[in-house]
Amino acid sequence: MTTGITFKLDTLRGSRILIVDDSEDERMLLATYLQGQGCRIYLAKDGFDGMHKSLMIQPDVVLMDVRMPVCDGVTACRAMHNDPRTQDIPVIFLSAAIMPGERVQGLLAGAVDYVSKPFDFEEVRLRLAVHLRERSVVELGLASSRGAAAEVSNLDSILFQSARLHLLGSLADTPDLQRLAWAVGTNRRRLNAAFRNCVGITVFEYLREERMKEARRLLANTQLEIQVIAMEVGYTSGANFATAFKDRFGISPSHFRQVRVVRGEA
Repeated sequence: MTTGITFKLDTLRGSRILIVDDSEDERMLLATYLQGQGCRIYLAKDGFDGMHKSLMIQPDVVLMDVRMPVCDGVTACRAMHNDPRTQDIPVIFLSAAIMPGERVQGLLAGAVDYVSKPFDFEEVRLRLAVHLRERSVVELGLASSRGAAAEVSNLDSILFQSARLHLLGSLADTPDLQRLAWAVGTNRRRLNAAFRNCVGITVFEYLREERMKEARRLLANTQLEIQVIAMEVGYTSGANFATAFKDRFGISPSHFRQVRVVRGEA
């Protein structure tokens, strides 16, 4: 899941992270690690506490346990996603031995990702970096007051935004790296450098993330056949698409849709 992705060491510095977990030991374990990465850490003990503090603090990311007493993570995430004051805050679930149905529920409730327990701190760092970088560069327009994107040059921003428009214009037929670089007036190496500086990952890795997000949306909100969805997001092989989706979300596209229908989300 983390192979081949390299981030700058200061990617997380200054970020406001809310950790929601009923286990004090696990809260403190994550808090200690992330404070060492330069993050500003806030703690909540259950879903209700997490919702309240998300509203008050407006963190950059919420790390939320799935199974908690009083109010579980899925319920809290859904409530945050439905509240305009907190709907744009990314929620990453923390999970141990989670069932496929729970994973689907979480994704449908608005979660952007999962991190497995016991924690692999490198995975935690990489997953946070992906969502923090994208939030800072795309949603905040390179104007993060906390300096998360301060080192991004104006040229990097222009190259990233231009290439992003080319990629998202048609996920089914995206240009290869060489043609994309030509289209925005640069070369492959410089374009990859711009993407690393803006969102922390290469052009290919960014495109893969966008394809998976669009695939999840189509699976959840349409009745399109899985093979059609695979083609819509740029996969000519349904098998390759299924493998990529399972690698990314921990569940196959068909199982995702089956559980969604069984749980009445269709």
